[in-house]
Amino acid sequence: MAIVLVPGPLDQAKANIVVASVGDNLEILASRKVKLVADLLLDEAAKLTYDLVVLPGGLGGAQAFAKSDKLVNLLKKQAESNKPYGAICASPALVLGPHGLLKGKKATAYPAMCDKLSDQSHIHNRVVVDGNLITSRGPGTSMEFALGTVEKFFGRPKALELAKALLVVRQ
Repeated sequence: MAIVLVPGPLDQAKANIVVASVGDNLEILASRKVKLVADLLLDEAAKLTYDLVVLPGGLGGAQAFAKSDKLVNLLKKQAESNKPYGAICASPALVLGPHGLLKGKKATAYPAMCDKLSDQSHIHNRVVVDGNLITSRGPGTSMEFALGTVEKFFGRPKALELAKALLVVRQ
């Protein structure tokens, strides 16, 4: 399983994206048989610092992430340093919540996982940004999730520019 920053708007915003594998191999077979090649193994990636750490979703990936002490420590260090971190789909509920990374935060997750969130006040939002935490519901909200991340780092005008170019915003 890999830690992946959502491509698309982030690439177009010229963000430097690193994909890290929590497994022992750079080659990853995702849940829908999509093959990915990570840039680094998590052991190497955890030695560096990041402006943002984002977890993709999917049940299998989220379960693997939750079991990775090294990844959880990286996320905790990110949060303690007041640096942005985020997750989409099952990962907010299965990784961030159980490890205390949602404490005092509003978040959303995949609908079937929302009952696991301690604060359910924002679970119906497609994307929730609460301070340095960014969460989203699932595959159908991934573009909005990426644009929310662009907005956090590059500002609203850049996010709107990319949304229009990607035909995400109605004219």
